[in-house]
Amino acid sequence: MAHKWHFFRAGGVDQVSLKTGADILALPELDQKLWVALAMPTRDIDIDPATLDILDPDKDGRIRAADIVETTKWIGATWKDADDLLDGGDSVPLAGIKDPAILAAAKRILADLGKRDATSISIGQVADVVKAFTGTVLNGDGIIIAASAGDDADVKLTIEQAIDAVGSVADRSGKPGLDQAKVDAFFADVDKLAAWAKGGSKPLGDDTAAAADALAAVKAKIDDYFARCQLTAYDSRAAAGVNGQEAEFVALGAKALTSGSDEIAKLPLSRIEAGRALPLRGAVNPAWAGALATFADKAVKPVLGVRDNLTLDDYHKVVDKLAAVLAWRGDKPASPVAKLDDARITALATGPQRTKLADLIAADKALEGEYAAISSVDKMVRLQRDFGRILRNFVNFSDFYSKRDGAFQAGTLYLDARAFHLSIPVLDAGKHGAMAGMSAAYLAYCDLKRAGATKTVAVALTNGDADNVFVGRNGIFYDRKGEHWDATISKIVSNPISIREAFWSPYKKLVRAVEDQVGKRAAEAEAKSHAKVEAAGVAVATVDKTKDAPPEKKKGLDLSIVALLSVAVGAVMGAIAAMVGGIAKLGIWAPVGIIGLLLIISGPSMLLAWMKLRQRNLGPILDANGWAVNTKARVNVALGTAMTDLAVLPPGSTRTLEDPFADKQRPWKLYITLAIIAILGLSWWQGRLDGLLPVDAIKSTKVMGCSSPKWKRDFGSADTCKACATKVSSGAAPSMDVCLLNMKKGIEAPAAKPAETPAATPAAPPAN
Repeated sequence: MAHKWHFFRAGGVDQVSLKTGADILALPELDQKLWVALAMPTRDIDIDPATLDILDPDKDGRIRAADIVETTKWIGATWKDADDLLDGGDSVPLAGIKDPAILAAAKRILADLGKRDATSISIGQVADVVKAFTGTVLNGDGIIIAASAGDDADVKLTIEQAIDAVGSVADRSGKPGLDQAKVDAFFADVDKLAAWAKGGSKPLGDDTAAAADALAAVKAKIDDYFARCQLTAYDSRAAAGVNGQEAEFVALGAKALTSGSDEIAKLPLSRIEAGRALPLRGAVNPAWAGALATFADKAVKPVLGVRDNLTLDDYHKVVDKLAAVLAWRGDKPASPVAKLDDARITALATGPQRTKLADLIAADKALEGEYAAISSVDKMVRLQRDFGRILRNFVNFSDFYSKRDGAFQAGTLYLDARAFHLSIPVLDAGKHGAMAGMSAAYLAYCDLKRAGATKTVAVALTNGDADNVFVGRNGIFYDRKGEHWDATISKIVSNPISIREAFWSPYKKLVRAVEDQVGKRAAEAEAKSHAKVEAAGVAVATVDKTKDAPPEKKKGLDLSIVALLSVAVGAVMGAIAAMVGGIAKLGIWAPVGIIGLLLIISGPSMLLAWMKLRQRNLGPILDANGWAVNTKARVNVALGTAMTDLAVLPPGSTRTLEDPFADKQRPWKLYITLAIIAILGLSWWQGRLDGLLPVDAIKSTKVMGCSSPKWKRDFGSADTCKACATKVSSGAAPSMDVCLLNMKKGIEAPAAKPAETPAATPAAPPAN
């Protein structure tokens, strides 16, 4: 590559440095394997959504590396000096604009605002113009709204009817409107319905439509009536069933009925008899009386004349007369446009509305170039302000690793006397929870509420401990705008927080286990005590019934339990004594032994925490939100410490240490002092301090003579002094001076003798 890049190390990854405009313009040349991220969402990011939408050409809610590359190419054609981008700010100097069309558009905007002499253009100025232009009825997007019709009421009505029939598309102003595709779909349905309307016959002239409507309203019910009559003619036994069961009428008697009740409407039109004509008036089902009367007047009368009853043959004549009309109606195109009456459909098919809508759309589209020019100026000033920050949170994560807060951070949670800065918005709780464990970070999911609004964030605990952090704990969350939310922990993903926490973890677990066992035993004892009290109460209340009962044998103390407890206590005390004795034998190295013992206990937890903390990774947390993090973005101990602030008193503060309600303190210093004295005394008695003492008179071998453990180790067995062959037992040991004098005289210990029989007389010890 022609461009010379500079990289910096952060999060365990080499990240490209973007310090000059040349670095920005050369991004298309940079291997994307070296980018920290390859995609990011356009929402829940601490960058103006309007700017992010500009970088999202396909409007799918995501910005990809290719979108950044295309933007850098546009920047190269628009700015005279790309270094200006790194300065930020919300305005662009006119002298720095390279593209003549954008420069002209910027000057026209300023002129329209009455600022012809301005030397720069700002986001606020462009935003006002964009808002005003977008709010007009013709704004260059090729979409017309009802207001686009102006004073033409018929065109306005047509737009509203088309939107109701085929739906709408959003205008730049956000209002529902029509584009050319929607207009074409609407009038295509209008043409189909108009063509269908021309194909209908009118056997009854102008009365045909009313007759067909009247027949259609009762045809299914009349067919049902004559079918029941035919069934009864076939077999008279069917009469009882087809007229309705008696139980149905009994059920109706228990209800408050009206003539139009559904229960009545389900019954036949009239009483069923074999060969009986259908009465059109009189003894008919009251739910259908009105429809039958209309049918008689509108359909039967024009075909057969006035009739009060209708035979099956007469019914067929009416149906045959209107059959073509019914078939034609069945072929009517299914379309929402069919809700319009025939006259309106005909007017739309033959009138000028189609042309007027097309002309409005063309007029709107003619302003597309003007809007594009304004949009280019808007894009330029927004990139001037935001593009550098986007790059610092996409190509590299320098904002995050320089502790300036990454754009993906949602705010700060205050809880448990700490402030947690590493908080990430959660868009999909299920997906986020599935990936969160891969981050190796301790995460607390918090539900936030404010003025009826709710959202969720995942907060990383990176300093302190988790002793007082649990589901249901409440805190306060401040978002990036400074607004406060009520926060409640709803879920926890547990991982090590620090090596310090891991060191104390085994001891805390031991304390919790002891507390749990003590609590469990206390609860059991309390339950037994309550049971005994209840039993005593029952015994007192029923003493007259139980006085003749044989006395219950009292249970004595179970000696096996006592023995078991004694063995357990002895084992524990023996283990403690063995550890203390082992440490005491180390002499001057006793502190090293204590440290080693602590490492044996805490070492595994610390090692596991060290390994986990090395794996702590921001990538999975962001990937769960739609990012495509391209590398392992580590959150090491130092950075984690900075991401969580512990409570400290302000500089210069004073405090009173006396607490009237403090728990009584144990004299730990005295206990520790006594323990040290005991260890030193034991070490002196064993002679392990003799080499360190400057005065011979206070050495253990000088004070205790050959009964000293050290003298026994060096010059004798457990019973005999090698120096003077004297039995050392029962306090009969000679002084060390005598032993040393005998050694100088050449007296040596006697040779080993064969084992004596019990009857043999032991040899007398030599005189000192």
